[in-house]
Amino acid sequence: MKVQDQLFVAIDYTLSLDSGEVVDRSEEGNPLGFIFGNGHVVPGLEKGLAGMAVGESARITVEVEDGYGESKPEMFQKLPRTSFPKDLDIQPGMSFQAMGPHGPVRFQVEALEGDQVLADFNHPLAGKRIHFEVTVAEVREPLPE
Repeated sequence: MKVQDQLFVAIDYTLSLDSGEVVDRSEEGNPLGFIFGNGHVVPGLEKGLAGMAVGESARITVEVEDGYGESKPEMFQKLPRTSFPKDLDIQPGMSFQAMGPHGPVRFQVEALEGDQVLADFNHPLAGKRIHFEVTVAEVREPLPE
């Protein structure tokens, strides 16, 4: 059986950046499972997986537009320094999680501007080409649940 729309697919993967830095990977013995063709993974990964069979491996490069998209300027917000603990030494590059109207959201400190913190709410991989080393672990009809 080959990877195609509406089938359950499980993959072992390692996700890295152009620099070679590994930013995510599946746990050994616990592949990432999803229904193919439903937008559960970035479009570029789906394109690369299409037609693969169990046991096949590939290196799939996903360009920005087929991954997490470009970094959007409207996703940057200035937050008052008083929103953070007084004794916290805030530095650019630090990541935080906050509660938004639809649940938890992550952001990264882009810069400090006086008594304001410039926060980037873009996905951490926005604007980046990404690389997947994948091996197809399973392809089957989905279970009812």
